[in-house]
Amino acid sequence: MSSSPAINLITLTDPRSPVSEAYRALCTNLTFASLDRPLGTLLITSAGPEEGKSTNVANLAVTLAEREIRTIIVDCDLRRPVQHDIFGVPNERGLTSLFLDEAAWANPPFREVGVDNLRVLPSGPLPLIPSQLLGSRRLPEIIALLRQRADVVLFDAPPLMVVPDASMLAPHVDGVLLVVSAGRTKREHLRGAQQRLARVRAHLLGAIINDVPLEAGLRRYYG
Repeated sequence: MSSSPAINLITLTDPRSPVSEAYRALCTNLTFASLDRPLGTLLITSAGPEEGKSTNVANLAVTLAEREIRTIIVDCDLRRPVQHDIFGVPNERGLTSLFLDEAAWANPPFREVGVDNLRVLPSGPLPLIPSQLLGSRRLPEIIALLRQRADVVLFDAPPLMVVPDASMLAPHVDGVLLVVSAGRTKREHLRGAQQRLARVRAHLLGAIINDVPLEAGLRRYYG
């Protein structure tokens, strides 16, 4: 597979669009949120599946990288990983290699994606029981290793209401962003996701509202 950047990310294909502007606004908001508490590691998840979390991770990462912020995407979805597909990179080695291969520590299997300041750590081979890896004592060590290699590390985690993986990761990062799909995410699922984060004392920064219809007046303004 090629190492060229993905062509379906709006921040790359249409950087002047309202959606790309929204990602730049999100970056600005994160900058303000980090004034009192550094946000070097961010977990992005959702309440349920197919709510756009992985696409949001990728677009946010591109936007951060374009600001000359050294950024790493880590695909922590060890059940249905997609970041390697989004960016068109191999997935033979990745996050699971850091759990299982001592040699990977000296040379983590990051993938270059053709965007300056951005690298991707795909999931790697999928384990039989992902929660065993994510619940191991090695997880904080891996997060610390990745934090040393970038200004911001974005973790793409599975949905909170489907599997426990995101709840296991959340206490180890500086902040959590919850992706909410307008018209799709159920209120009870959103409340449940918030409760699960609260139980593990995660630092919930806020939500990314996905699939919000653009008002007709704004569409006319942007052509």
